[in-house]
Amino acid sequence: MNFKKFTAFAVAGLIAVAALIGCARAKEEDKTFTVGFDQDFPPFGYVDENGEFTGFDIEMAKECAKRMGKEIKLQPIDWDQKDLELSSGSIDCIWNGFTMNGRENNYTWTTPYMDNSQVFVVRADSGIKTQADLKGKYVTAQADSAALNALKEDEYKELRESFADLLTCAQYNTAFMDLDAGSVDAIAMDIGVARFQMEGRDGEFVILEEPIVEEQYGVGFLLGNTELRDEVQKTLEEMVKDGTFKQISEKWFGYDVCTIEVAE
Repeated sequence: MNFKKFTAFAVAGLIAVAALIGCARAKEEDKTFTVGFDQDFPPFGYVDENGEFTGFDIEMAKECAKRMGKEIKLQPIDWDQKDLELSSGSIDCIWNGFTMNGRENNYTWTTPYMDNSQVFVVRADSGIKTQADLKGKYVTAQADSAALNALKEDEYKELRESFADLLTCAQYNTAFMDLDAGSVDAIAMDIGVARFQMEGRDGEFVILEEPIVEEQYGVGFLLGNTELRDEVQKTLEEMVKDGTFKQISEKWFGYDVCTIEVAE
């Protein structure tokens, strides 16, 4: 065999090996379901006392992955960087109390699986009873959250401009510490997260009766990724039909939060 033929065979061999490695990696990635979530967003996703990731959405995602025959990878993300994580392929979806409203055209979504409202939380002894009472007060919300985005809308301009300031926080644990210390007067946030944070606090905080806006949660995928969305949607519907969705829901909320409609 002359040198040119040897070189050609060697190059062909390397290409074949690279192709096999690429296929193996693709198959391995296809078997993995990587879920992006905010690890400071109880009860949907957070770190428990044993240092383990847990929460309603985490448990739902684990069950979904198991039924799809995939190994789940739970990937905590910086909420401000969620779009970059999704577009880079670092995660397959965002599943973590992810509000669909106002983002309908930015992601490929499952159907909504839970209703949600954005509300104000205040100290019980603050004297704040209505949204009008927030005039001249300091209000905080998580950066790039549904509550913050809602308050930035034109329809809430008058309310927003009545505040002394609209601040942002990295996560709601910090916001509640600030509220407790009097650094802020109110938190704008998801009602489910608010109720969870208020558990066991002996009436220290209250939720204002009037919501900011009523919204829905869904699982968000990279725009155009209908194949994986359809697989997850089908699995969620199976979980609704056999009662697993209800069982997990009642464990975390005490009632069935499911809004997915399936044919009998």
